[in-house]
Amino acid sequence: MSKKEIDHELLNWEWEIKPETSWWNISLSELYSYKDLILQLTRKEFLGLYQQTLLGPFWVLLQPLLTVLVYVFVFNNVIGISTGSVPPFLFNLIGITLWSLFSETFLQTSKAFSQNADIFNKVYFPRIIVAISTLWLQLILFSIQLLLLFATYLYFSIIGDLHFDISRIFLIFPIIIITTGIGFGGGLIFSVLTAKYRDLTALIQLIIRLLMFVCPIFYTLSMVPENMQWLVIINPLSSLFEYFRFAFLGTGTLDTFLLMYSAVFMVIIVCFGIMLFNKMSDKLIDIL
Repeated sequence: MSKKEIDHELLNWEWEIKPETSWWNISLSELYSYKDLILQLTRKEFLGLYQQTLLGPFWVLLQPLLTVLVYVFVFNNVIGISTGSVPPFLFNLIGITLWSLFSETFLQTSKAFSQNADIFNKVYFPRIIVAISTLWLQLILFSIQLLLLFATYLYFSIIGDLHFDISRIFLIFPIIIITTGIGFGGGLIFSVLTAKYRDLTALIQLIIRLLMFVCPIFYTLSMVPENMQWLVIINPLSSLFEYFRFAFLGTGTLDTFLLMYSAVFMVIIVCFGIMLFNKMSDKLIDIL
């Protein structure tokens, strides 16, 4: 091989080893080359999630149903929160479905480092692939729960309790994207923190429980007293629940500014989460 050919080969490398990981060390083409690994990890997580369980994948449907029944009993029957002309079961199922998407995406992504330490120490691949596979799994599970919500919605529409309007349904897609992004970005940030400080795992559980009460899941924003509405409004998830409920029921407090606030918050937290995850991934492997 001539010197010219050797120089040409050296200039057309496929891998570049750098002394320090950059903040934005992500390549879409590289991630695409690992698409099979993403699918395999997603399949592995799905099978592991329901392995040695009595009902298996049916828990995807049973869990939100049981949660909704508890909500209806506690908040609508015992406390007496009114849902107006909307059936309480459907009202709560709408909120629980979107909340499950956010909470599970956030919680499972936050375990990306701690649950995959053995893999990270043995073989190289872009670490964010593990988080992406978790995201795919949560979207698959959410899709199943969304089908349950659509079936329930159609049932109440057929028996005459609701007016079906297909034009509003398309609003759910941007809401799903923003909600998923907030959960994913927040999960990436906490995956780094929990890998370094293990006791933060308990704190995350507490944060999720408290955050649930400042999200209009089992109530609407209009039910909140005016002097307390600011506490709900500053939560970027609040407008998403109002729009998601409006897509199905045609009722809710809609504010374009609050929706834009949620979208901008999502972009910021996803970008920061990816940057922090990439920057700290190699350093955290040494302490896992």
